[in-house]
Amino acid sequence: MCGIVAYTGKNAASRIILEGLKRLEYRGYDSAGLSIWNNNSLKTIKKTGRVDTLDREVKRTQVDGHLGIGHTRWATHGAVTENNAHPHVSSDGKFAIVHNGVIENYEQIKHFLEEKGYTFHSDTDTEALVNLIAYHYQKEPENNSSNGNRFFNSVRKSLNHVQGTYGIAVICSDHPEDLIGARHGSPLILGLGDNEHILASDVGALAMHAQNVVYLNDSEVVHITRNSFNIATITDESVEAIVQRVDWDIEESELGDYKHFMEKEIFEQPKALENAMRGRFSDDESTAKFGGLNITPQELRQVDRILFCGCGTAWHACLVAEYLIERFARIPVEVEYASEFRYRNAPLDKNTLVFVISQSGETIDTLAALRESKRKGFQTLAINNVVGSTIAREADGGIYQHAGPEIGVASTKAFTSQVMLCAMMALYLGRLRDMSFNDGVKFVKALKEAPKQVETVLKQSSHLQAIAKKYAKYEDFLFLGRQSMFPIALEGALKLKEISYIHAEGYPAAEMKHGPIALISPDCPSLFLAPQEEVFQKTLSNIQEVKARKGPIIAVTSEGSDFPRDLADDLIEIPSAHPAIQPILASIPVQLLSYYIAVERGCDVDKPRNLAKSVTVE
Repeated sequence: MCGIVAYTGKNAASRIILEGLKRLEYRGYDSAGLSIWNNNSLKTIKKTGRVDTLDREVKRTQVDGHLGIGHTRWATHGAVTENNAHPHVSSDGKFAIVHNGVIENYEQIKHFLEEKGYTFHSDTDTEALVNLIAYHYQKEPENNSSNGNRFFNSVRKSLNHVQGTYGIAVICSDHPEDLIGARHGSPLILGLGDNEHILASDVGALAMHAQNVVYLNDSEVVHITRNSFNIATITDESVEAIVQRVDWDIEESELGDYKHFMEKEIFEQPKALENAMRGRFSDDESTAKFGGLNITPQELRQVDRILFCGCGTAWHACLVAEYLIERFARIPVEVEYASEFRYRNAPLDKNTLVFVISQSGETIDTLAALRESKRKGFQTLAINNVVGSTIAREADGGIYQHAGPEIGVASTKAFTSQVMLCAMMALYLGRLRDMSFNDGVKFVKALKEAPKQVETVLKQSSHLQAIAKKYAKYEDFLFLGRQSMFPIALEGALKLKEISYIHAEGYPAAEMKHGPIALISPDCPSLFLAPQEEVFQKTLSNIQEVKARKGPIIAVTSEGSDFPRDLADDLIEIPSAHPAIQPILASIPVQLLSYYIAVERGCDVDKPRNLAKSVTVE
């Protein structure tokens, strides 16, 4: 949630900060602001709404300077107002701060500081922190001021009193060359430029200006000038920086000829699936191979149970993994919401392997689940899409998706990429157990065909757009499927909710008669996922139950299936495919349908209300 960009160097800070904030706007777009060291004082501008509104105001006021911090907000504490927008300035006017995360003990800090005479003008937790920094700055010896140590120590000491999560950037009017950053539970990356440094919460905001980066770890504080930096822990232990090269294609994060990033990313799925598979099959093409698991085949043979953890769309990918791994590898699989796992004391067998899935690699609940799993001594692997992310660095091993940047808040290509990797994991584990060579070869062949099969579904976009226009007026929707189609039903319902604000629910098709059937009426359409497979006839019976109650029906089925053409009001066909590929193929029409319905309703597809990408707060 939220986006941070901070800069110190030779160029105009406001231009670089605004450029970075626009690239991070998918992380929060309730309000935006910046503070610049301008004409020997801190100049702060904040506006509710999008970054473009802030950009116009900055141009109007002609703020300039070579040091500054900026923020685009997703509201946690306090309503969406200019007072609550970041940056926040200390009551003495010396400090400005931008902050991602939640300060859980801010009320106690605020009460303490109010008794000391500090004043507050917002409802945010962040203002308590910036005033706490001002308080510690006053206590620091003035002889530390010349090299920025007084500033650095005031931030560091303040953070020792903070409970919660934070990614922060702070500037001080007494130190017009210095920028301080720190993180705990919320990502922060330092970009190393030529006589300039950039600090950001996402590599996409700094990749145009810095190819070398340092990923800060939890409880680390960095002191930055335009040509130097040093890192220490909040307990003042020196840290040796590890510099990494950015692997980021700027063109991939540009909109190009598409109307929305979600549309672009839906149509990028064939390429994303190919990237997920590239170089990951054995020479005899009978199994998958993964270079970064850091676990031997012999150790995997000892695994008795697998636990998958994720949130939102990633949780749905976990559910698909459960169906595929249990079917093809015959290993029991459990799926947990990452947000619940960390607080449960679930008994786990000693031979349990844990997987976490997160597109960003920064999802706070999933990161906490990973840490809880490792704390209990379980081998914990990750599937994620961002090289250098916290989850990637802290997991015992894992698999990168290589799907490219995903900007749209509603995940599309990242989801199908995750499902592809879960299918490959089912193949890999199955071949370690009792899957035959011939079955493995057939499995690999099916996986390799998936990108072209996805392309054939995408070619039906005009058909899906016409269906979307027909159903955009409804306010309730059901998505129904059986077996591995059930997670896709959940994902379809989530997509429609996220971007069109239509109330939608996903259920196993057979569960409909156990309650949800009460919702069926001419005003509540149902989308059935019914490829021709083992439970095909059972799903047809469920469709008949809806038709008998005059519910509008959209059906997704396999080409050449025995689906009765008069049973559905609208029919969408996907290629007939291996069971491991069907969840991927079935995902495409529900993504497109949700997208076109949202467009038809005039919704802001890439910036849906109340949502933001990469959830880094509880």
